[in-house]
Amino acid sequence: MNNFPAMPAGAAPATQAEPLNIAHYVLGDLGDPARGARVALRVVGADGTCRDLRYDALAARVHRCAHAYARLGLAAGEVVGILCPPGEALTVATLGALAGGMVVMPLFCSFGPQPIATRMALSGARTLVTTRALYERRIAPERDALPRLSKVVLVDGDAGPDDADCHLLEALLAAAPDTPYPIATHAEQPALLQFTSGSSGKPKGVLHAHGVVRRQHATAREALDLREGDEFWCTADPGWVTGMAYGVLAPLACGATNVVSAEPFDAALWYRILAEQRVKLWYASPTALRLLAHADLPRPHLPHLRRIASVGEALDEATRQWAVDHLGCPVRDTWWQTETGAIMIADCEADAVPSGTMGRPVSGIEARVVRRTGDAALSVIDTPAAEGELAFVAGWPSMFRGYLDDEARYRAAFVQGLYLTGDIVRRDESGRYWFVGRDDDMIKTSGHLVGPHEIENVLMQHGVVAEAGVVGQADAVAGEVVVACIVLKPGWAPSDPVREELLAHARSALGPALAPRRIEFMRSLPHTASDKILRRRLKARIAEGVAAAQPAADK
Repeated sequence: MNNFPAMPAGAAPATQAEPLNIAHYVLGDLGDPARGARVALRVVGADGTCRDLRYDALAARVHRCAHAYARLGLAAGEVVGILCPPGEALTVATLGALAGGMVVMPLFCSFGPQPIATRMALSGARTLVTTRALYERRIAPERDALPRLSKVVLVDGDAGPDDADCHLLEALLAAAPDTPYPIATHAEQPALLQFTSGSSGKPKGVLHAHGVVRRQHATAREALDLREGDEFWCTADPGWVTGMAYGVLAPLACGATNVVSAEPFDAALWYRILAEQRVKLWYASPTALRLLAHADLPRPHLPHLRRIASVGEALDEATRQWAVDHLGCPVRDTWWQTETGAIMIADCEADAVPSGTMGRPVSGIEARVVRRTGDAALSVIDTPAAEGELAFVAGWPSMFRGYLDDEARYRAAFVQGLYLTGDIVRRDESGRYWFVGRDDDMIKTSGHLVGPHEIENVLMQHGVVAEAGVVGQADAVAGEVVVACIVLKPGWAPSDPVREELLAHARSALGPALAPRRIEFMRSLPHTASDKILRRRLKARIAEGVAAAQPAADK
């Protein structure tokens, strides 16, 4: 994977051909003793104990890792899957692959076997870095579906006698030199392959080049106010784009101390981390803040917390006010997508802004509000407060460079020199943007976009399901939860045992991140004349609470 599709019409040509490598960039100038001695990574355990890794020690392990990958036969340009929880091993394995010129594909640990196998197969990855437990739970059940997978690097545990293709990361590092791995990449060379759900069909593989790191660095400083030496905590999982860009790369580029924890959400632990680690900047989703609010714990003492930034979903006023009252810190909203590579719109003004605004475009970004007037035509809306689709002038530095093996889809994302986001917004007279909603079938749950098609496919694999339609339903904590509407095959009747069996089937295959939270049985699903599921009507049925009583003639 050494080349991207041609840039779309209207985008600036690629000019950053100078040597650049993300790993070298974020590790910084280690010739500066002060930087080398600074804590780069602070890993916090369930009991609150910490393990610190300085910048110079992290750099040595990253370079060892790059040499180890090369000795293992990994070539520049090939895809390496990373399925690890936040921590030192993930950081070293990711930066080591980037230093060696490989393309990193982050994977979400909460995915079940099928979503992981799908992404591994689509990417053509021959190598996977993971933990022993995740390998046994997520990879081994689908190993037959991954004929290309020939190397597994385990970041913990011992390789057993039946693991001929498994290698231990620590053993590989111990045998490799820590001399700097030479920079053999340039700014336009592929670096990151990050999958995002599509509203229909297979997940989309979004490709970014090494040059994306410059924009992530700049926006971390501008939109998050991240400074050298700050204690910074991003609670997004590195399997998602926010967790990789701003939970791994940007804080290191800024010279900050990156606080990480692999523990699942626990309100008391999170408060302890914020307080004891003297976190100055916290990047989280509104769902995470709502979970804390629902925990109803005593107000913590957080004198060092300078800023909270939110991402992934609209920030509601109740959550915003709770943070001010309970945490003593305002929440600043940010907006971006996997495709944009970095924050595009943010509330980063010095003074208070109107509640509910997304903010303004960050430096160097040109945004528009548009309406589609045809398959390849747009009209730009200049009237204040008018609703339309959010679009950006193509060619910004962190713009994605393609969809994996789908150049037609990539080109369709751009019309008249503008990238179309799919989000509906309005812009006020002051130039601030306000989020209205999505224009497609994507489900925004706990800050993550989930496509219905992948879930429907798994449900259809169960022998009792004749048809499945998946939609989102409003939820006070998660924003939306995934609801599956099921038509059973003849001979099967709706029942709690059947519902529980379907939920268990979905959780086993998809994992908790994608599996539906609810099952609603229906006699039929509403369709268009071309036989596509009418998801808006499904949502309406669920909201009305009459799912099981619908008539059979809906087409």
